[in-house]
Amino acid sequence: MSKKKQATNPETPEFKNVEPFSLLTDFDISLFKSGRHYRLYEKLGSHVLENQGILGTYFGVWAPNAASVSVFGDFNGWNSESHQLMPRWDGSGIWEGWVANVGNGHVYKYFINSNIGGQKLEKGDPFALRWEESPKTASIVWDTWYEWKDEEWMKTRKTANSLSAPCSVYEVHLGSWKRDPQDNDRRLTYREIADTLVPYVKEMGFTHVEFMPIMQHPYEPSWGYQITGYFAASSRFGTPQDFMYLVEQLHQNGIGVILDWVPSHYPNDAHGIYRFDGSALYEHEDPRQGYHPDWKSYIFNYGRYEVRSFLISNALFWLDRFHADGLRVDAVASMLYRDYSRNDGEWIPNVFGGRENLEVISLFKELNEEIYKSFPDVQTIAEESTAFPGVSRPTFLGGLGFGMKWMMGWMNDTLRYFSKDPMYRKWHQNDLTFSTVYAFSENFMLPLSHDEVVYGKHSLLNKMPGDEWQKFANLRLLFSYMFTHPGSKLLFMGGEFGQSEEWNFLKSLDWHLLNYDSHKGINLLVQDLNKVYRAEPALFDKQFSPEGFDWLDTSDTNNCVVYYRRKGLNEEVMVLLNLTPLPQKNYRVGVPKNKQYVEILNSDDVKYWGAGNVNSSLKTEAIKAHGFEQSIELTLPPLGAVIIK
Repeated sequence: MSKKKQATNPETPEFKNVEPFSLLTDFDISLFKSGRHYRLYEKLGSHVLENQGILGTYFGVWAPNAASVSVFGDFNGWNSESHQLMPRWDGSGIWEGWVANVGNGHVYKYFINSNIGGQKLEKGDPFALRWEESPKTASIVWDTWYEWKDEEWMKTRKTANSLSAPCSVYEVHLGSWKRDPQDNDRRLTYREIADTLVPYVKEMGFTHVEFMPIMQHPYEPSWGYQITGYFAASSRFGTPQDFMYLVEQLHQNGIGVILDWVPSHYPNDAHGIYRFDGSALYEHEDPRQGYHPDWKSYIFNYGRYEVRSFLISNALFWLDRFHADGLRVDAVASMLYRDYSRNDGEWIPNVFGGRENLEVISLFKELNEEIYKSFPDVQTIAEESTAFPGVSRPTFLGGLGFGMKWMMGWMNDTLRYFSKDPMYRKWHQNDLTFSTVYAFSENFMLPLSHDEVVYGKHSLLNKMPGDEWQKFANLRLLFSYMFTHPGSKLLFMGGEFGQSEEWNFLKSLDWHLLNYDSHKGINLLVQDLNKVYRAEPALFDKQFSPEGFDWLDTSDTNNCVVYYRRKGLNEEVMVLLNLTPLPQKNYRVGVPKNKQYVEILNSDDVKYWGAGNVNSSLKTEAIKAHGFEQSIELTLPPLGAVIIK
């Protein structure tokens, strides 16, 4: 028996079985049943193999409550009786078999006769590497063989993905970033997207792209967060190899790839893993633990060992086969708490009577330990919105082991502050400064994500108060504050040029807006902020450490001016924000060194569609201010940010 890299459709398949064999060893079964099989995708699912000189496909599926399981598809006229799988003798609940002359491209499902109520179920393969495009629901025999050409990136990515490196993430929804200019109803393919997305992200200066879930999902309005095919790239945009090409092109241009990963819930589509063998196999039987009231979906049984093997294997699969540089884990808070979005009586306490989901806590620790053991040069990022302690702290210190955590508090406070009319801001300075009270309790990523520009929340631009000029000035000020605040950064597509309308997943971004100076100015500012962020070690060397940040002045509430310093290993920059539309002339600030200072970015520059209140020269004088022996005078632009060095 030998594994083939690739197989093609046989022209005239012969439907015959030869001597059966298994990909699973006793050790595999032991690992699977103990929840510690982390490469389950190498064993279960469909695999094209030679057996006794004949090419065919091995099928393996977990269905312990089935009376019988068969594989049927286009190779046998969808006959659910002709190709029966055999149950393993070891009580694992795995059914397996090998079918001659079946290869890549053949379409199939499993036909399951359940022991529970005599149910007859037609299910896709939980480990399928490719699926038919929705609304069709069958799995496709395929492989993940690809001749990668990103060796240089893979060898050196530990530097780009380091916590002490700049990390500026561009969040992308593939179906709506850009569509066919001649036909908005036609999505671009993975390869077509690569031709335009890669040069754009490189020009903008982002260090990473984060893709909203690209795993197979039947319901497009879920944006990918209701997954049925956990091991397959969405067939809407092409083959798995087409997606690999997109990842490769990003890597060849020095851009990392982060994938959204959704272990929190899944839908009840008939062809999916919900009640897979007629029982609550992957989910809890009790809806108080197995049903998610917010998303009307189903929750994995995190305490079941076989399910833990499935989930950890899935996370590693995308890092292994698709060269992903990180996973952003969705809805972590909903997993950590048993009472999340539930009223009294709608949830079950843990064994100690508490609300924490102990099985999830142990799963995350095990998951992160295995990821960083196998792929030490990647990052895991938690979308976690509560004060759960130690999310991004090592497991040996009692943490969950994630590399970073989304800073949801910063996002909420900052957007609330910037939405206020500037005349009222002086009474709400705490919304702007409070984040630094806890900014170093975790390794925080500052997110301005897709969730903030849908469902009536308005685009980032239209969250800003004032007339048209003030809206754009406020947005430039917001981005300047974000890029100089401690932590890594994430910006959802469209925000970087001031998309006017809310995000609509059914159509392309409004790229025509770049023809207007106001929107082009936002775009140029984000480019330059990325340049400054990546060029100034003071902005990233210690981005997760209190040693890297000082408030120099938060007392000037009447003028709504704040002044702070970012420090690296050997360098520092100072940042001033004027949060009102009134320019401040001859504004004096203390500086730490008796040297010449220069303005390295001013958000009011005319090239950004600003008013041009820039500082051409900054003379240091022996006048004490802000605790320093010397100071400078400068102009603070209206609704503007100034970065000096």
